[in-house]
Amino acid sequence: MNKKKLIREQLEVSLQRFEPLRAVNIPKKGWIRAIRDGLGMTARQLAGRLGVAQQAVARIEKDEQTGSVTIRTMQRIAEGLDCMFVYGFVPDSSLEEAIREQAKLIAVKRLTQASQTMLLENQMLSSLENKKVLTEIVDELVNKLPSYLWDKT
Repeated sequence: MNKKKLIREQLEVSLQRFEPLRAVNIPKKGWIRAIRDGLGMTARQLAGRLGVAQQAVARIEKDEQTGSVTIRTMQRIAEGLDCMFVYGFVPDSSLEEAIREQAKLIAVKRLTQASQTMLLENQMLSSLENKKVLTEIVDELVNKLPSYLWDKT
């Protein structure tokens, strides 16, 4: 098994742990405010724990709602709330499926170009041969993961 595929498979296992998080809704006022309220902690008290002004906590909570808060800030706030900040990505499909779909787009484009040339030379492939060649090209791209795989086509 090639090294890239092994690494990808190990990453897939890690990413699957995030899958249940798809069902989690972000609180309307943001996680910071939700956790702070859940703890019964005021903004002033959180500010004191962080060594910042109360206005800074209000600004950070607003930044979270607008999506402009930094990861570093979220980590710092989490510590002040006796929490651990976690972030990650939950792919829409498996990495393998995403790579295979991208490889198929490239393979279809290549095959279409080759078919036009073969048509001019009166050497068209049958439908079955076309499918076989397409599968072979996709498999080769998936196995080699060429640097151009994700270039805009």
